[in-house]
Amino acid sequence: MVSAENNAAVLLIEDHRDIAEMIYDYLEGRGYMVDYAADGLSGLQLATDNDYDVLVLDLMLPGLDGIEVCRKLREEVRKDIPILMLTARDTLDDKLAGLDVGADDYLVKPFEIRELEARIRALLRRQRGTVTDEIYVVGDLRFDTAALKVSRGDKNISVPPIGLKLLTVLMRESPKVVTRQQLEREVWGDLLPDSDTLRSHLYSLRKAIDKPFETQIMHTIPGAGYRLSIENEK
Repeated sequence: MVSAENNAAVLLIEDHRDIAEMIYDYLEGRGYMVDYAADGLSGLQLATDNDYDVLVLDLMLPGLDGIEVCRKLREEVRKDIPILMLTARDTLDDKLAGLDVGADDYLVKPFEIRELEARIRALLRRQRGTVTDEIYVVGDLRFDTAALKVSRGDKNISVPPIGLKLLTVLMRESPKVVTRQQLEREVWGDLLPDSDTLRSHLYSLRKAIDKPFETQIMHTIPGAGYRLSIENEK
C-alpha cells in the first residue's frame, strides 16, 4: 500500500478500550487510515492478510501477546512492516524482548499522543528510504542503503529501521567515534528518547552484527561514544 506520510495505513492492536479509542480517533483525525484489533489473534490475521505502513502493537494482549504477534510476523509470515510496540513495563529487559523479536521501536505507557505520532512518522520516513543511495563497507560488514540489505561475509543480517539508521551513521563516520548525542540527534531529531532507548537499539544492533561472528566490529568507547572498526584501524 503506497500512501503519503499523513494518510498512511496503520494497524492498531490494543485491548485497552480507552487507549485504543484515543489512538484511533487522534490518528484518524490526522488523516491516517486505521484498522483496529482488540486481541493478538485477530490482529495477527489482519496483519497477515493486509498491507499496512505501520503496526502499533500492545505488549500485553489476550489470545496472543505482542511478543508472539511480532515474532510470528517476522519469522513465519515474513512481514517487514515497521512495528511500534506499546508497553507498560518500563524495564530494559522488557524493551529488549520486543526488539529481539523484531519490533522497531517502543513507547512506554502512559505516553503523549503527539509522541506516538512522531514515532510513527519517523518509522514511515525510514521505511520509505530516506537514507542515501550508497554502499558502506567496514571490514567484512556491508550495507547497501538502496536495497536496505546488510551482510557480513556471506551472511545476510536482518536489521530493523532504527537499527539501519544507527548503522548508517556509524558506518558513514567509521572509524571515527560517534557520540551518543549525535546518534540521538540523527535518529530522533528534536524528539529526545528516554535514557534506555538508544542503549536498547545499540544492544540489538550489536547482537545482529557482532554476536554471531568471531571478530568484534562495534566498539563502545567509555565516556566518548561508539565506533565501527576492524582491529587494525585506529
